[in-house]
Amino acid sequence: MKYLDKIHSPKDLKKIPVSELNQVCSELRHYIIDTINKIGGHLAPTLGTIELTTAVHYVFNAPKDKIVWDTGHQAYAHKVLTGRFSEFHTIRKYKGLSGFLKRSESEYDIFGAGHASTSISAALGIASARNLNNENYKVVSIIGDGALSGGLAFEALNNAGNVRKQLLVIVNDNDMSISPNLGAFRNYLVKIATNRKYNKIRKLIYRTIKKFPSKLFVNILRKTEASAKKFFFPTTIFEDLGFRYFGPIDGHNIEELIDVLDKIKELDKPVVLHTITKKGKGLDYAEDDPVKFHGVKEKKKAPQKKSSVPIYQNAFGEIVCDLAEKNEDLVAITAAMKEGTGLVDFSKKFPDRFFDVGIAEGHAVTFSGGLSVNNKIPVVAIYSTFLQRAFDHIIHDISLQKLPVIFCLDRSGLVGEDGATHHGVLDISYLRCIQNIIVTAPKDGNELRDLIFTATKNTNSPFTIRYPKEECIYFDNKDAKIIEIGSWETVKQGADILILAVGSMVKRAIDASELIEKQGISCEVVNCRFIKPMDEKFLRNAFNKFHKVITIEEGVVDGGFGEGVISWAKKLNLENSIINIGIPGEFIDHGPRNILLEEVGLDCSSLAEKIINFKNLKND
Repeated sequence: MKYLDKIHSPKDLKKIPVSELNQVCSELRHYIIDTINKIGGHLAPTLGTIELTTAVHYVFNAPKDKIVWDTGHQAYAHKVLTGRFSEFHTIRKYKGLSGFLKRSESEYDIFGAGHASTSISAALGIASARNLNNENYKVVSIIGDGALSGGLAFEALNNAGNVRKQLLVIVNDNDMSISPNLGAFRNYLVKIATNRKYNKIRKLIYRTIKKFPSKLFVNILRKTEASAKKFFFPTTIFEDLGFRYFGPIDGHNIEELIDVLDKIKELDKPVVLHTITKKGKGLDYAEDDPVKFHGVKEKKKAPQKKSSVPIYQNAFGEIVCDLAEKNEDLVAITAAMKEGTGLVDFSKKFPDRFFDVGIAEGHAVTFSGGLSVNNKIPVVAIYSTFLQRAFDHIIHDISLQKLPVIFCLDRSGLVGEDGATHHGVLDISYLRCIQNIIVTAPKDGNELRDLIFTATKNTNSPFTIRYPKEECIYFDNKDAKIIEIGSWETVKQGADILILAVGSMVKRAIDASELIEKQGISCEVVNCRFIKPMDEKFLRNAFNKFHKVITIEEGVVDGGFGEGVISWAKKLNLENSIINIGIPGEFIDHGPRNILLEEVGLDCSSLAEKIINFKNLKND
């Protein structure tokens, strides 16, 4: 490396001549490719923003100037240029760098985010505080065109026109989020970016400026460009909202980026700079398939034997395709996560019944309500952590009206390397408190099949199904059967302790109870597949049989399933000894799923130890 390993902050970057910045970008690109191909992580998003990141840090003075990234998985180059070069090999590793922005990690990470569409709102808040404090620094928001499909971004743009002070929004337009972007706004950006006549005039003007750089001549040419823009685009949505619009420009031309940023950074008003980039830039196979190489997995030293049991998301995809074959009213909805939720095959087999609404979870939920009132059976597949963003929509638009929408919560529980922003550990708590809703968790793939089938026959309430990011234990996808709503089942007989386990914890509870059988402790394990409503008849009988009761769930204890059991027991003045085991009341960092489960005490060995300790406690 000629430059990269010597850059410890943006101050070092600024010492390098502009003519040498392509070399810096080349080193950045190769370093990130080599590292991420070995250890895994988000690859294509960052490769598309190498030049843009370098230019922004070259022109602006971070951390005094505030650079706010949307989501953050495209900001790996930002991490490298802001003093984290030597630590970069730890990204997404246990106790290593976060795969997203994290305020506690660096003073250059101004606003943390793992969910999309937040950067303009955050940047606007920062700019407004700056204005109130009479401070002097620049504020920059960098947002992808995919994130612009989220309603929060539009709300911020609508509000930002009132700032009347410096705020730069850079639209990184690569025509991709994770899946290809869809929708009218995407088409609008494409229209601007691909107008050949305007872009031909624009390129001619910039080539002429370089040949004849006199100030008077440059001003004349820039006015010519402005006239051309107004001719081809009489107005833009950004200008209607109070922004000055510049672009589109080549987001991989480092010299042009620096030239434009230098000129617009002093404008004392809201500005949008529209850049055109290529997701996966510089890596042929990532450019050709940016969806596949949005993220890559860590290379293993030895090939692992492939399991015959699918992961939950793949089982889900097979199940909904099978049910859709038999029921033409079944439709599927996702929010820019077709691949992640397992709906690729569904989208191909039933294109007219598949709806990708973009990064707009709230809209996805209310949209599904509209489908439901017209007698369709909506299956909404959204990660647990992303459904949090639609909490009010679930309450107001679905549950209040008792609409039978089916919510399938992928990635419920600890997800691993994506960390705190993506762990789906709150859904049991935030769904249990909603009226008219059914909350469930399958113990395996076959029960997932049966719960989804049961949900399609339910007609008077929303139905939620949570499942983790792991193998689904058993799956044959034979004929589905209806499970009585609210019913539980005993999966292991015992005599000493009652274990009430939810979803992913059922198998672990069985394994833990088998570990301690040699010590003379006999546990009865119950599959509490219905979190709400609970099987109260089953509970009453079980509480009469066992004094000591343990609840186990892969969700936060506060407000969770276990607290529901305790509340039920208190109402009946029952005096059983009950302990709740689940996720502690703190955010869990990133790391391999098995290590995180061990860290929070939800692995088999930890559960066995807790059961033994509970058994040895004297009865109250």
